[in-house]
Amino acid sequence: MGSSTESLAEGLARVRAQLLDPDALVRGLASGRQRGQQEPQWRRAELRWVDLKAGRHLQVTAYDATQAHTANHAVGEDAGAAVDALLAEPFGNWHVETTTQVHQLRVTKKRDAITHTSDRAEVVAAERAHDREKERLLPGDDPVLAALGLADAQGRIKPSRQAKYRQVEEFVRILDASISDALGNQLRTPTADDPLRIVDLGCGNGYLTFAAHRYLTEQRGLPVRLIGIDVKEQSAEHNRALAAELGIVADFVVGTIDGATLPERDQRPDVVLALHACDTATDEALARAVGWQAPLVLAAPCCHHDLAAQLRKAPTPVPYSSLTRHGILRERFADTLTDALREMLLRLQGYRVDVMQFVESQHTPRNTLLRAVRTGAAPDRALLEEYDDLVASWAVTPRLAVLLGRADPPSAG
Repeated sequence: MGSSTESLAEGLARVRAQLLDPDALVRGLASGRQRGQQEPQWRRAELRWVDLKAGRHLQVTAYDATQAHTANHAVGEDAGAAVDALLAEPFGNWHVETTTQVHQLRVTKKRDAITHTSDRAEVVAAERAHDREKERLLPGDDPVLAALGLADAQGRIKPSRQAKYRQVEEFVRILDASISDALGNQLRTPTADDPLRIVDLGCGNGYLTFAAHRYLTEQRGLPVRLIGIDVKEQSAEHNRALAAELGIVADFVVGTIDGATLPERDQRPDVVLALHACDTATDEALARAVGWQAPLVLAAPCCHHDLAAQLRKAPTPVPYSSLTRHGILRERFADTLTDALREMLLRLQGYRVDVMQFVESQHTPRNTLLRAVRTGAAPDRALLEEYDDLVASWAVTPRLAVLLGRADPPSAG
């Protein structure tokens, strides 16, 4: 098992055979874009075999910018045509899981195929139910969830930890899709000698850190090195002990988000994570990610006190007085304005940014996620003017702008 380079036609023929095996395929995933080619029709596509009353069918779920489109194709010519249509799209990456192996294909800029195959530690069963409960990336009986205190010894998620489990599960789901989309384009393909370096800023007790490691290494077969940063020595000691218990190679650094020093070999992280860093700690995490020129950043902001305090002191521009007259509306508007300005500042730093909901509001009111992918694009003059007009109109100074050297700190008056 290992990596090899072959013609794109040979690599895609291999992928085709794997996808059309109705007994062995667990899941197929197409994502990303080939360099120098137009965008595929779909942002990504997922394939698996399901058992219907009419027999086994290949279920293809293709995602555009707003929704999923699902279709089922009978074994034989129908399934083959559906697979051929997807293989004809200029996807940059194919990830195929079978019951015994994990296969990855990346298209190079010369339009060759770099393929990597790894054996599973044990044979897995493919889920064939059509109307199944939403697939969990980390099922309740996964050992890491018991170690994190989210599940009991019988593999059942504890009632008091359901919300945290939901947050972790959905965050890892977005992380999985984001890495798949970026691999081979903005994000390099990791190797055993040079694994994917993921830094979790403000990692706390490591729920996200360990869950991400478990999924990416065990389910995706990706070589990963994790570094967690937190200001509390107690958290670092807890996480080091847990890493040793789980057999995970990871570093946990004690320090502030904006001041902690990474190990020498990890000075250029590939992925930066920040889950619910409080108030301006999210700005510090984003600023560090920009400073590292991290290819992929995922941040779920927490409270937004800084801009809310500035809005209380600043005059409200006409005709928006109703947005700040009542405290509850002012606080909610401050949340929206803060994240909108963060999104604009990241775009001005050469990132493509998506702002999305990563978990339903009944699980947590802090459910916004900023996903930033570095493109290196030059700042857009129209965007810069829009940003300048917005902060001038509301007389606010975003903390992220200060950290990026785009503004002076607000006065203490």
